[in-house]
Parts: sequence; C-alpha cells; structure tokens
Amino acid sequence: MSGVMGEDSLVPRARSSLPVVCTGGLGLLTLLCAWLLDSDKFMERTVVIAFCITLEMFIHSMCLFAEEWLFHSRQRYQGRINEIFQACFRGRVILGMCAISLGLGWSFSEEQWSTMALTCAIYLLLKCLGVLGPAPVEISEICETKKMNVAHGLAWSFYIGYLKFVLPDLHNKVSRYSSTRGNLSSPRLHILLPLNAKVPAKPEEEDTNVVFHENLPELERDTAGVRNRSYKNSVYKITQNNEAFSCVLEYATPLLTLYQMSHESSAGFGERERKQQVLLFYRTLSQILENSLECRNRYRLVLLNDEHTGDPHYLSREIIQHLKQQDGEIYMDPIQEPPNEVHPVPEEGPVGNFNGALRATFPEDPVSSNPTLMFSQPQSLRSEPVETTDHFNQPNARRWD
Repeated sequence: MSGVMGEDSLVPRARSSLPVVCTGGLGLLTLLCAWLLDSDKFMERTVVIAFCITLEMFIHSMCLFAEEWLFHSRQRYQGRINEIFQACFRGRVILGMCAISLGLGWSFSEEQWSTMALTCAIYLLLKCLGVLGPAPVEISEICETKKMNVAHGLAWSFYIGYLKFVLPDLHNKVSRYSSTRGNLSSPRLHILLPLNAKVPAKPEEEDTNVVFHENLPELERDTAGVRNRSYKNSVYKITQNNEAFSCVLEYATPLLTLYQMSHESSAGFGERERKQQVLLFYRTLSQILENSLECRNRYRLVLLNDEHTGDPHYLSREIIQHLKQQDGEIYMDPIQEPPNEVHPVPEEGPVGNFNGALRATFPEDPVSSNPTLMFSQPQSLRSEPVETTDHFNQPNARRWD
C-alpha cells in the first residue's frame, strides 16, 4: 500500500490519447479547408498525396529490410524471412499501397510522377538526417507502453526475486516477534524510495532519530542454486518529540543500480533521466503490488523528496507521518475459510449433562473484546424437525399424544 502524501504531484501519470485526438481533429479541419479552396481537383490530389506518402514509407521499409536480411537474419531471426518482413514492414503500409494502386490503375501523368519522385527524395533525405524521427516524448511513450524502460525491469525483478515471497511471510515473522518483543507500530514493510536514488548503507546516516533495533526471524529458501539462502528484515526505532515508534523498514535496493548507472558514461544515463526512472519505478512497483493478492496490505511505499537539504530529521518525520496515517486505516487480513468440521452433540445422559454441553460450547463471557463472525451450516428447508433433548431420548419418558 503506497502513501498519498505529496506523491500525486511527483509521480507522472500514464499518457492519454490527447495527441491522437488533436491530430485527427486538425487533419479533418485541414482537409475541409483544402476542399473549400479547390473542390474540383480535391479527390485527385488527395489520392496522389496519399499514394506518395505510402510509397515513401514502403521505400524506407525496404531499406530496413535490406539491413536486417543481409546482416542480422541468422543471429536475430534464425533465417526466417517472414519474421524479418513483419519487423520491417507495417501491414497498413502494404495494404494502403495496394488499394491506392488498384484504384488509380497506375494512370499518373508525367507531372504527377515528377512530384512523387521529388517528394520521395525529400522524405528519404530528411529521414536519413533524423529530421522526421520520433520526438523524445514519443520514444518515452513507446517505452512506457511496451514496458521497455530500465525502471520496469528493475521493478519486476524486485517483486519476483524478493517481495513476492518476503511479503506473504512477513505477517508470521511479525507475529513471532510481537509475542516476545512487543507490538510494532505497523505490521507492514516500509520501503523507502529516495528521488535522488541515493541509498545509504544505514538509515542512521541520514537521520539520527532512526536507530536499528534488531532483525526479524530469518526466511530461508533455496534460490538459484544457493541452498538455504537467508532473507532478513530489520526493525528500527524512530523517535520524535518524546514519541517512539517501531516498524520494519528498508530502502529499495534496485535504486542503487539506477544511481550507479547515472555515474557510468557508457550507460547514457543522466541525473534527469535517473529521477524520471525512479518515479516510473515507484509507479510500476505500486501497480504490481496492488495487483498481487498475496502482497496487498503488507507493504508501504515511502517516496522521499530530495529537496529537503538542511533538515537532518526529514526521514524520521516522513516515516512517522506514514505510521500515523495508518492508524486510521482498516487492516484486513486475508480471508481464511474455517475447516468444514461437524461436532456432534451428545445424545445420552441426564439433563444436567446437556446444560454442561451448552456451557462448554459457548464462552462464559458473552461480551468479548475481539468480536468475531459466526456462520451456521446450511440446512435444507424441507427437513423434518428432530427432537434432540436428552429428556425425550429416555426410554421411560412419558410422551404426549
């Protein structure tokens, strides 16, 4: 479960289809203006221009096909020509070119052929120079849509390789810890995500009010050939204004990778790109954990803004703010269905034993501090009434007609 204190103004939302709608609307408006200016040759010019643009894209796809077929067919496509064709050509381009060619019947004048040749030459030159390439925003949208960013891979790796089996077992470890050491302020794992991706080895280095207390019971499992690999979670004590809190917290270790990549020139990863990747990592991890039934309500993502220079206790203040916010939330444990067992009621013995059975079945204190829900077993509405009291089961009991 992620925090909601200030994250909405920092975490970018997924891009909408507004550019597509605006482009389509402006295109239709431009077509209307062109028809009003010259309605006699509108259809002819429209078809010629559409065919010219389609031909330009087809020629560019042929250039891509030549590169892939001559130098990468065996390594990337295992010699499958159909896969190379699908990777280089868009189906819409081929269908559009065939439709326009059949409609025109190749009946172009010399002037039209000259115009198409000139247009294709200009298009290919501009494409070669990168003028017609996608804008950085378009590249970013493609990477986010196709889940191709560094942050996507790191978020999924953090979930699959760690959180997916640590979070479901956290409740048992916290219960064992609370039975001997005392209750924690929150049973959830608090994952710290600083925007600058600077992850210290110890939280005490960032804030002296956050002090390590002890580790929870370890989780051991066989992973990637390592037998009995140990996974630990640490409990920290946080103090502020004579108030003491305790919780399980740790930094998101994949942010170390982002920070180190930004200092490697070969990675092509600057400070601005690093911050965007941290925000995208936060958004992706939130979506993954919210969709995971075994991890839901067992975590808390704490996004730390790096604009807190000069405040030595910023970290403790943020953590305590998240802990206090959780006090008003309802924590729901996963629903566990009780075993379908039937406990028979004794049918023999005096009436006193029957009253004793009632006292054994129900608690002596009818008012409990921990309310529970009680469910009765479903029974048929057509069943005949059966007398189950011991008095009527006695052999010498008097029966009334």
